[in-house]
Amino acid sequence: MLRIWIPDLARNDEGKKEIPGQVRKDEMTKDISDQIKNDRDAQFYFGGILMKSILVTGGAGYIGSHVIRLLRKNGFHPVVYDNLSGGFKDFVSSFDFIEGDIGDFDKVMFVLKKYDIQCVMNFASFIAVGESVQNPLKYYENNVAKTLTLFKAMLQSNIKQFIFSSSAAVYGNPAVVPILEESPMKPESPYGKTKYSIEEVLKDLTVSDSFHAMSLRYFNAAGADESGQIGESHVPETHLIPLVIRAVLDDSYTVTIYGTDYDTPDGTCIRDYIHVNDLGEAHILALKKLIETNQSDVFNLGNGKGFSVKEVIESVRRVTGRDFKIQEGERRKGDPAILVASSNKVKLQLQWQPHYTHIDSIVATAWKWESQQKRKGY
Repeated sequence: MLRIWIPDLARNDEGKKEIPGQVRKDEMTKDISDQIKNDRDAQFYFGGILMKSILVTGGAGYIGSHVIRLLRKNGFHPVVYDNLSGGFKDFVSSFDFIEGDIGDFDKVMFVLKKYDIQCVMNFASFIAVGESVQNPLKYYENNVAKTLTLFKAMLQSNIKQFIFSSSAAVYGNPAVVPILEESPMKPESPYGKTKYSIEEVLKDLTVSDSFHAMSLRYFNAAGADESGQIGESHVPETHLIPLVIRAVLDDSYTVTIYGTDYDTPDGTCIRDYIHVNDLGEAHILALKKLIETNQSDVFNLGNGKGFSVKEVIESVRRVTGRDFKIQEGERRKGDPAILVASSNKVKLQLQWQPHYTHIDSIVATAWKWESQQKRKGY
């Protein structure tokens, strides 16, 4: 059986650090990735402890690529499975990566068995609300039908622990904010409905197959890793912070504020922004809780307060020290004035605390990433 010591913590018999990306000295005949291909029973060690292998579907995307780094930091062995429709191979160059679609039953089965997966974390989802309205079948096929195929492969492999990256879009236009986990779920967009559908399936699987899942609901992931090596790179880009920063970097681009007459302090919509690494930490805590208790649960994730469109714009001005063009437009149909999720439950039960609580700290990490102009487009 091949034993693999993860770089940085791996040490040889003399106590010296091993060469990153390679196996232990007495087995160092090939690169790790080559050895794994020929050894279906490879085991991974982190600090001398056998690691639990976690399959991260959509792990080459924005949120997934941050989560896999946190998984490794916390002593897990992340295995990335992504079809690269919205992810990037260079985001996962130092990780075990398999290019594949969650709708490919045979390939998923192979990966689950090859890496002795204990739990699956799913980020393989289309996320653009507007596109989901224009092309709902695309969203139902990928976010629902293919996810059911993933469940089928998991059950056949006797893997019954699942972390679901859901969305606060399942609540629709809430009557009360901040939104609690017990709030009525009335999704309005096809995107929100796909997330709601999977949550309902998970409830049924808990009853029928002793399947256990943590569902995490949130609104706007934002920012980037402090290293500046990975960050947001959606194409097309629909999120406010990167679009405002685009205006800083591109004099020809103008930021549009959709509606300035909402019942908010400055007249613009207020939204809940959560730093992507704070989001990732919550996923790690949920994973640890799931492994420890084998109990299903649902948690909202949020910053604790919302920020208006104008506040985000002013934050970008402060952080970058630059001005840019903005224009005011009409309200977009269906945009609520305020969307903020309560995170009291996750703070109490998982002891989660966001580190990036001020909008400037979130924008600063986004600016570090965006200013390098490594993104693939808008």
